[in-house]
Amino acid sequence: MRKSCTVIAIALFFAAVTLGQEKEVERLKECGTVMGEILNMPDGIPQDLLDKAECAVVFPSVKKFAIGIGGSYGRGALVCRGGENYSGPWGTPAMYALEGGNIGFQLGGQATDFVLLIMNPKGAKSILSSKVKLGADAAAAAGPKGRNAAAATDVVMKAEILSYSRSRGLFAGVSLEGSTLRSDGGANKNLYGKDLSAKDIILGGKVAAPASAASLTSILNKKSPKNRSGN
Repeated sequence: MRKSCTVIAIALFFAAVTLGQEKEVERLKECGTVMGEILNMPDGIPQDLLDKAECAVVFPSVKKFAIGIGGSYGRGALVCRGGENYSGPWGTPAMYALEGGNIGFQLGGQATDFVLLIMNPKGAKSILSSKVKLGADAAAAAGPKGRNAAAATDVVMKAEILSYSRSRGLFAGVSLEGSTLRSDGGANKNLYGKDLSAKDIILGGKVAAPASAASLTSILNKKSPKNRSGN
């Protein structure tokens, strides 16, 4: 009897692990789809800003979960350029979470996609090291859009993170100040099969990019193969 219980427990454990991994695989594929659609928009993220970004984060289909309170919780992926000074190709993604009251005001009851650009090494170091509150721990601003954005404005030049949203096909820069950005440890464990920090994944090279990340990294490498930030 005890042996049978042990076998059942092991089977349930591996089933849970498999389901968790499949969930993150699908989420990562969705991240690639959303990033591709947004980067292919004719009046979307300015090319010069994308080329200066060290990292990018995408959160597909963030939904408001507390009507009247404005709370929300999104799960997605962070991907950075590899190598020293983020000068290499876009690499292995780490799973991330976006949460906080301010996101709720942007959603209006609709599922919303968010893309955040990390614009300098200081911003990248912050989000890779710990939970970050946008606007407090890292300077954040609504990103300008269009082919020829006024990217040299004071707001953009001082921002460590630029954020964008897409809901019902409408794309715009959006302020996410007061929201938090953090590594999703459980999702990373589900995806990679072991406990890993975002720094282990992004900078440490502890794991290779899974096949499910191919669409996300390929679109970024196609659209912005070279870091032109000068960092």
